[in-house]
Amino acid sequence: MKVVTGVVGNDIHVVANRLMELSLHARGYEVFNLGVNTHLEEFFDAVVETGAEILLISSLNGEAEGWSREVRMLKAKYKDLDNLVMMIGGNLTVGAGKADEIEKKYKKYGFDLVCHQVDLNTGLDSLEAFLAQRN
Repeated sequence: MKVVTGVVGNDIHVVANRLMELSLHARGYEVFNLGVNTHLEEFFDAVVETGAEILLISSLNGEAEGWSREVRMLKAKYKDLDNLVMMIGGNLTVGAGKADEIEKKYKKYGFDLVCHQVDLNTGLDSLEAFLAQRN
């Protein structure tokens, strides 16, 4: 299964991004890692170019919210992305916030899976459970 991943916006957390890529590879995914400082349009362009079934966006500096508000609108601009699984993980807010409220907010933005301050393996286990449930 193909996954496009990377770090959104002005976030430069290279180590976490690389660990995510290695973990995805270890689980058998074909990974297209866009790296850090990635704009939303670049993610969607890469999904179309690669035929990826999953878009996994990460953020560790908490600025993902500002970048993610346009996800639903952008997804609608591209054709044939109705079955795209959209996931976001990391530290998804600046300051404190309740995880369930943050999850609701990001799902409203268009994400299927939201892993706020969840360790990488737990997040990837959630992805695999979600995929198994869909099939």
